[in-house]
Amino acid sequence: MARRKLSNSQIACIILLWGALCYLLLTHAVLDFTTIFSIIASGIIVFVPIYKNIRDRNE
Repeated sequence: MARRKLSNSQIACIILLWGALCYLLLTHAVLDFTTIFSIIASGIIVFVPIYKNIRDRNE
């Protein structure tokens, strides 16, 4: 099954929402290993599919 391409506005919304969630997490949580690990893991989950989508769009 083919995946639909993300538009630039969809990518921008996803990145802004991820940034807002990270900001809330950093301002209201205790900074320890689990907090840092969750930010890094969520960044990988968010940015790898976006990178793949942009890379496939340019080919």
